[in-house]
Amino acid sequence: MHALVEPWRLGFMQRALLELVLLGVVGGVLGCWVVLYELSYSAESLAHALFPGLVVAALLGVPLVLGGAVGVVVAAVAVVIFGRTPEIGRDTSVAVVITTLFGLGVVLGLSPSSPPGLNELLFGDLLGVSTADLVVAAVLGSVVLATLLLLHRQLLVVGFDRGSARAFGARPLLVDLVLLGLIAAAVIIGVQALGNLLVVAVIVGPAATARLLARRMVPMMALAAGCAVAAGLIGLYLSYYADLAGGASVAGVLVLGYLVALAVRGGALLRLG
Repeated sequence: MHALVEPWRLGFMQRALLELVLLGVVGGVLGCWVVLYELSYSAESLAHALFPGLVVAALLGVPLVLGGAVGVVVAAVAVVIFGRTPEIGRDTSVAVVITTLFGLGVVLGLSPSSPPGLNELLFGDLLGVSTADLVVAAVLGSVVLATLLLLHRQLLVVGFDRGSARAFGARPLLVDLVLLGLIAAAVIIGVQALGNLLVVAVIVGPAATARLLARRMVPMMALAAGCAVAAGLIGLYLSYYADLAGGASVAGVLVLGYLVALAVRGGALLRLG
């Protein structure tokens, strides 16, 4: 019991756990839609694209939300402009824009002239989460979950039958745009704790695991959120007792959870066969 309770006597561990619970619930629920809509690569690309905006916001001392929003707009405009060039094509333009913007963010964040601490946007600082970070995460998380609740029917209709969605009163373009905006918000929620490189793991990993074990959307969301929170708890224990990086520990547990679920699913299919 002492080993189980000991980490939670420390304030920074309590704040880290609360951050992971918030991110786990938001990422788990949102991630199910990301997986259903096959937007996993788009989520990763979006996270990289808004990175320079986050760095510039940190340099200027303005809210990360503003920097992330500007970064997304710049990336979207650049993709549209380069995508209109016949010799390049849309897929290539997306790759060029995303890698260029991410590289720009890395150069700004890791430059010797940049103030210390900017590299945390890239790698995260789970154990350095502050009360202010928790407040921002709670507010943004509430907005994301409320939006998903309001659009639940439209998300279902478009996700399962995009071709006939308009006949049922759903608007596919609006749904796609809202989903991308919510992904950006989720990235901003988790970037302080997990960094730009790992935050998407909490969005895609639990949802991919849940999809292996559940068929209906609501149970899948509950299972994904539970997997994310459990991975956060186990990852923090691993970080505390094995002296490992917190964000990397959580991401590693998420990957392990997916592999276990995949093995369970494969074993069940073999028995049925």
